[in-house]
Amino acid sequence: MRIRRLLPTLVLFAALPAAAEQAFPATLVGHAALPARSFIDAPKDAPESLRTSGKYTTPDARREDRLESIAGSSYLSAKEAPKPTGISLPFKGQPVQGFSGIKAMKDGSYWVLSDNGYGSKANSPDAMLMFHHLKPDWKSGAVKRLDSVFLHDPDKKVPFLVVNEGTKQRYLTGADFDIESIQLIGDHVWFGDELGPYLVKTDRKGKVLAVFETRLDGKLLRSPDHYSVSTPATTPAATNFSTPVRRSRGYEGMAASKDGQFLYPLLEGPLWSETDKKWESKDGREYLRILEFNVARGEWTSRSWKYALEVNGNNIGDFNMIDADTGLIIERDNGEGLADTACNGPARPDCQNVPAKFKRVYKVSLKNADADGFVRKIGYIDLLDIADPQGIARVGGKDGKFTFPFVTIEDVDVVDAEHIVVANDNNLPYSSGRQLGRNDDNEFILLRVAELLKAQ
Repeated sequence: MRIRRLLPTLVLFAALPAAAEQAFPATLVGHAALPARSFIDAPKDAPESLRTSGKYTTPDARREDRLESIAGSSYLSAKEAPKPTGISLPFKGQPVQGFSGIKAMKDGSYWVLSDNGYGSKANSPDAMLMFHHLKPDWKSGAVKRLDSVFLHDPDKKVPFLVVNEGTKQRYLTGADFDIESIQLIGDHVWFGDELGPYLVKTDRKGKVLAVFETRLDGKLLRSPDHYSVSTPATTPAATNFSTPVRRSRGYEGMAASKDGQFLYPLLEGPLWSETDKKWESKDGREYLRILEFNVARGEWTSRSWKYALEVNGNNIGDFNMIDADTGLIIERDNGEGLADTACNGPARPDCQNVPAKFKRVYKVSLKNADADGFVRKIGYIDLLDIADPQGIARVGGKDGKFTFPFVTIEDVDVVDAEHIVVANDNNLPYSSGRQLGRNDDNEFILLRVAELLKAQ
């Protein structure tokens, strides 16, 4: 997910207290980072417009071609006190950033994806959609990029007009899809999208093979950015909720069954209930939907689950399965930076006006869902309270503790029976959770969480 500039600075707590799931320890055993300033060239057969990126990110959406002329500032800046990140747009080339989905490979490498670009469909028509093969070196702290693959649609499988419609390869951009989750199954790669929301199927070279719209209980689910939705010619007060998926709240996480038969895309926000005239909730707690998609049939099944948020207004960051029945879900608030850097008063550019308070990885059970379909939360680790007794942290460590205080933590997967990997989306150039005045890098952390993974 890309945080919107008009993000509310307050979150609403649930009317009822959250269930007391058990907190488990997490110990840092590896820390690596890909620098924020990491760029690659567009393919040689890509249109000239893709040689640079970020030309439509001016406040008034006017095109700006002068490189590095638009100063980046944190999404969580107050209007009266923007927090600079030290990086400016547009960029020469395409940034390797915004990691919003991860798959661990047996050789210690990872596949990750770059999400839509700069925060919206409107400002990302020159941000190319791509996924990357990376390998962290936990000893040196470096991250090596082994390969990058660009999504393209030469066979016109996308059922709507794309930005590069008139070109041969039809390279896809953030104005076409906002891909936020990734799964590799056989020779194919699957992406969960926020705009439709859609599922996008490609081959390993990024060529689109199919696009699937979302159905729940036989009904089509659409967001305001679905290709068939038009802006109503009425005042906002007269607009109804014919699109139950809120903008930028499509698929953020998407797990796959261990046998590759099913995908489990997870919506980032609650659906609109036309009956109750509010976002879906139970006993005051909002909940999200986990759907099931049959990969071989290319169809949605009749099964789905519900995930209750601990705090209303929270978001999920990623979802991957541990085994046939249990999985890991990142749940997080919309804050960045630590409490000791908070402004504690009027917003200023030298402090955090929305510090991080809630960054967790939950273990959930689909098998043990209750009668209403709510998955059971078995326990969690706190990403703001990670043990670092060996001083592994290269930054962010103090007195044997390590924190991961990023606004968008959007990558988690199981590495082995004792370890998981977690990474952030650094929102280039719009996030500075680690250090004020400096855009966040793409950080990867290897955590020992044996007790969580064994918990029943």
